[in-house]
Amino acid sequence: MRVGLQAALGDVNLDATQASSQRQLAVSLSAIADGSDRTAPLNLCLILDHSGSMNGRALETVKQAAQHIVDSLSPGDRLSIVVFDHHAKVLVPNQLIDNPADIKRDIQRLQASGGTAIDEGMRLGIEELAKGKKDSISQAFLLTDGENEHGDNSRCLKLAGLAANYSITLNALGFGDRWNQDILEKIADAGGGSLSYIQQPEAAVSAFSRLFTRIQSVGLTNAHLMLSLTPQASLAELKPIAQVVPDTIELTALPENGQYVVRLGDLMTDSPRVVLANLYIRQLPEGIHPIAQVQVRYDNPMTGQTGLLSESIPIEVTSLRLYQPAPNAEVQQHILALAKYRQTQIAETKLQQGDRAGAATMLQSAAKTALQMGDKNAATVLQDNATRLQSGEDLSDADRKKTRIASKTVLQQGKE
Repeated sequence: MRVGLQAALGDVNLDATQASSQRQLAVSLSAIADGSDRTAPLNLCLILDHSGSMNGRALETVKQAAQHIVDSLSPGDRLSIVVFDHHAKVLVPNQLIDNPADIKRDIQRLQASGGTAIDEGMRLGIEELAKGKKDSISQAFLLTDGENEHGDNSRCLKLAGLAANYSITLNALGFGDRWNQDILEKIADAGGGSLSYIQQPEAAVSAFSRLFTRIQSVGLTNAHLMLSLTPQASLAELKPIAQVVPDTIELTALPENGQYVVRLGDLMTDSPRVVLANLYIRQLPEGIHPIAQVQVRYDNPMTGQTGLLSESIPIEVTSLRLYQPAPNAEVQQHILALAKYRQTQIAETKLQQGDRAGAATMLQSAAKTALQMGDKNAATVLQDNATRLQSGEDLSDADRKKTRIASKTVLQQGKE
């Protein structure tokens, strides 16, 4: 298993007469199997809300989804299940999948009761994952339908960061319409995972299956992008770097030994991560000039090797006295994805401030950006909500959650 690494600028040409030029650098990273390579076994923990509000059809469909996951695991995979109401407990301790029928019976006996303490569920889930972490791909599915009323949201974020530091990926699934989209998104982003929205109970099985398929494709873990810049180039000071595929996430670039290091987490074999860096390049004389190098540091859980390094790729620009743009269409798509996300964020901020007209305008802009990308489903969600605001309607909890998901990813048919 090795890293597939590609990099491209939005426009490789510069105007030699300009004092400074801004360019977007797109870096694509994936895991590539070499011949007979297999992926490491999964070490999965389901962290499930069984509070009183999950009573009835909601909990029954979640139990079905969890049992489907048990059936989908392979020999050598490990599973643990933690459940929480206003307390948390280990329903299934971390174990190899030797007795799936027993595990499914434990799941079926689960009853709804109590309040919600997400952080306690996360704490126990991370502890269970730590028991089977060696030479495996460690993932958690955190599902909740409510606010963290008996817990501490700041503790949730600290636990998500702790999990990421130990190469444990946290995926968040919001069930119904009452969960806190800000907190769950921050948990998923800090934990290196994805955010899913299960609007109706009957969608639980497909949502779990879709996420399970994604984690099955993980080949390498604990990936860090390392970006080295020449003196002629610098990162933008405000929001310099973001992931745009498969989900849009604002990232942090930390200086380390003369370069910038960005933690990305898992690398998948069937879907690249794409990172977009915002660079400023000083005036350069005519000719070809190196401005940066990119490399990846990563772990291979199949072999137990850590701190491996990919090839290093140089980034060059061509400075022209008679400037002619050379736009890269694929990078332009990534720029639009980030614009859609940030426009939607501005709309949400304006709505929180009571500026409904401003929010509607920004949602319309985001809808137009989505159309430019060819993301028609997201454009429909964003434009419908802009129209609701313009007509004097309030956005429902479901509308707001659809907007957040539409902003972060390209919506597939039926996913919205």
